[in-house]
Amino acid sequence: MSQTTPAPRVCSHCDGFPVVHITTGTRTPDGQRRTLAAACPACQGTGTRTAPASLVRAGK
Repeated sequence: MSQTTPAPRVCSHCDGFPVVHITTGTRTPDGQRRTLAAACPACQGTGTRTAPASLVRAGK
């Protein structure tokens, strides 16, 4: 019987859209819009959440 891989947990702050591009309102010489990339601060742009630091076991 095959084993299934559990689905990754989606970040609750960004709902799985970790990086967005925001237009600055200016255009390049060839007419394209200039954009800035902004990453989710909670998941650092991965789109999945990790266990809170208080739940991670550290030490011996």
